[in-house]
Parts: sequence; structure tokens; C-alpha cells
Amino acid sequence: MSSQSTPGKLSPDLLQALHGIKSVRLFPKGAMLFQQGSAATGVYLVESGEVRVLLPTGQSQKQLLEVAGPGAMLGLSESMTGEKYRITAEAGEQTTAAFIPREEFLEFLREHCDFCMQVVRLLSEDLHALYHKFRSISAHPGRPRHRPLDEQLN
Repeated sequence: MSSQSTPGKLSPDLLQALHGIKSVRLFPKGAMLFQQGSAATGVYLVESGEVRVLLPTGQSQKQLLEVAGPGAMLGLSESMTGEKYRITAEAGEQTTAAFIPREEFLEFLREHCDFCMQVVRLLSEDLHALYHKFRSISAHPGRPRHRPLDEQLN
């Protein structure tokens, strides 16, 4: 495994190792890679273009969480746990993404334990980034702020 890696992106070693189990798909602008609430069928590796990562916030409204570019892996957490996708991923422009079915990805990790720590790092980075995005969204000046519990009690 490479000693240097870009946060949120896979190492060239892991990308090469996944080559045999991925299928490449072309998504026109506006096409859904996956939708919040649907069964997690696998992970997507963005190869070219951009994917808008959206969080549904209400009736047909969506909050843009990020724009993922080449090298990003989407649907990792849900594919690891088997839960439904928690976000929606939509092609922001014509996008090429590789798809790896969930069971094949999990089997790959069982057979290639040397890559497991990289996947753990990606999950940790995703969680850390989500925490910071949530904090920035909840601290938005237009949103009501909750007072700390000790202030509420006084």
C-alpha cells in the first residue's frame, strides 16, 4: 500500500486491485447513481466528471453536502453496513463512475486485508467531514440556535 494518500481518495494500489471487479458506467448530467432510502447495492468510484452529493431535507428539497470528483468513493458506509443509502448521488455533469457490487467488495476486503486500513481511513474521513458539514449547516445564521442545556435550566 502506498505511504502517501490523498484524503478521501483511494491509493493507486487499491484502484489497481479493484480493477477486476468493477464495471464502468456513464451517467448523463442529472442521472442518479443512487437515491436516499434505496438498498445499498455497492460502491461507486468517480472516474471522471462530478457527482453532487445531496441530503434530502424535506418535501422534494435537497441540501448539497459536497461535489465529489475523480477518485472519490461513494456509498462506502452503507455498503459496509448493508443499510440503505442515506444520501442521494446525482451526476452534476456527464460522469464516468465504476460500480462494485456490495458482496464483491466485501469479499475483496476479506481476501485483501492489506487494504482494510485504507477503507477504515476513508470511513473515518467521511465521518469527520460529515461532522464538520453538519456543524456548519446547523450554525447557519438563518437557523434557530439551541441554547446549551445549562442555559435552558436557568
